[in-house]
Amino acid sequence: MKPVATAAAVVALALLTFFQFPGHTWLQQDSQIYAPVLEHLRDDSVLRNDMLAQQSQVAYTLYDETALGLRRVTGLSFRAVLALEQVTARALGIWGLYLMAAAMGLAAGPALAVAGICSLGALIAGPQVLTIEYEPTPRAFAVPLVMCALGLAAHRRYRDAGIAAAIAFLYHAPTALPFWGLFAALAIARRRWWGLAPLAAAMGILWLAARIQGGAAAEQPFFAALAPSDEQIQRMRAAYVWISSWPPLLVVHWIVLLVIFLAAWARLRREMPVELRLLLLGLSILGVAAMPASGLLLERWRWALIPQLQPMRTLLFVALGMQFLTAVAGVRAAVRGRPAEAMAWLAMAYLLPLQAVITGPFVGSRIALAAALAAFTAVVVWSRPRFAPLAAVVAFFAIPTLGGVVNYPRLHTPELAQLSEWARSNTPQDAVFIFPDAGRALSPGVFRSAALRAVYVDWKGGGQVNYLRGFGERWWFRWQQTMARGFRAADLAKYDGLGIGYVVLQPANRLDRVAAFENSRYLVYRVR
Repeated sequence: MKPVATAAAVVALALLTFFQFPGHTWLQQDSQIYAPVLEHLRDDSVLRNDMLAQQSQVAYTLYDETALGLRRVTGLSFRAVLALEQVTARALGIWGLYLMAAAMGLAAGPALAVAGICSLGALIAGPQVLTIEYEPTPRAFAVPLVMCALGLAAHRRYRDAGIAAAIAFLYHAPTALPFWGLFAALAIARRRWWGLAPLAAAMGILWLAARIQGGAAAEQPFFAALAPSDEQIQRMRAAYVWISSWPPLLVVHWIVLLVIFLAAWARLRREMPVELRLLLLGLSILGVAAMPASGLLLERWRWALIPQLQPMRTLLFVALGMQFLTAVAGVRAAVRGRPAEAMAWLAMAYLLPLQAVITGPFVGSRIALAAALAAFTAVVVWSRPRFAPLAAVVAFFAIPTLGGVVNYPRLHTPELAQLSEWARSNTPQDAVFIFPDAGRALSPGVFRSAALRAVYVDWKGGGQVNYLRGFGERWWFRWQQTMARGFRAADLAKYDGLGIGYVVLQPANRLDRVAAFENSRYLVYRVR
């Protein structure tokens, strides 16, 4: 396949992942955190009364500088420029997967099929991350850039792999560090010194960016013990960081995935370039080793840096490695006319997008779908290798329709948009809102960024308790004051003393007074 055709196929796959499956979201998860920070960095008078925007957790990344720069150059919104970056990063990641498969001797069609299967994504149960992130966050850009670096390293393009991994480091250092630990050792052993130069440059750039960062950068203490109060709040709000809170079967799930990975790795070890062989094996071992390491460093030694780094998120490389090698093993067996072996390997590759935890309760229809997709892919690859990518494309439609997989809820409603538009146009820029009967709903976070008005406290914002020093106690105090017991009309006087100007209620809690704004789902009352 010519380079132009390959590039077109990669871009098409990236767009398919964006618009079809696994899809993309905005202001539904972590972009509820990053969007307000970006808006405040762009204009420090915006959201200056919102606790999420008062400390910046992007000081040691280029995520903010890149988004701000693209917005200034293009005049587009943050949503638009971040979506552009997201699609670009996904395309680079898919190219990296294609390069990895091609380095193992697969022709262009089968290699693209492998890249497509891996691009279906997988939920990393436990650490609660994804191999293909829906939201345009720093990790969403860093993971596919690491995939790109793996593909380039598989072709012994050390300098190019170093550049891709350095850009990943600039976006989200914790994601890139496991790769860099292995790649640096490999580059030194092979005397490929130019492979290390991009990392040195990236570290210098981050240091400089942190020095000139606008806004208040969050302090990141290195050698500090976690205070008992912080531990209590983190265990309540960010339990996924603490492995002792995981069900035992979840740990077994990751051991099983490692065993499957090792079986596929052993089956294909002679087909892999030594660079790819060592990097995939090393990343998977690091991922599983992160579980006991996190237990020791965080739960026994109480090292405060661990909840910020979250080393167990390295488990995503176990899932990615398993999915990639089983897909390669299946496609390779199909090309060589071994249908039973091909279907067995491919079924495991298709399983993760359908069954996030393979030790949990099985959904029979989804297991049957994984088997059907495996059989269909094996037949197409065996009979028409050039059309192999089309077999993978079928899965992008079959998994959400026939498999019933819904990756995220639909949070954005016309009523919430009306509320946000009213608040943005009819309330002071410094106004503070509260949603006391919203509980753990995500709508207050959508409102914050859409209306550009401060929210006194919300559940999603509490996810920062393990990142920002001192944030946990402030967040928990506000939550206990206002949200923990729901709404009571007598609390209006207390809200005024807390600096809250507007209360947003559901119709069931209508007050005996005139609302400043009302639609079928929300009522807004001035506190005074």
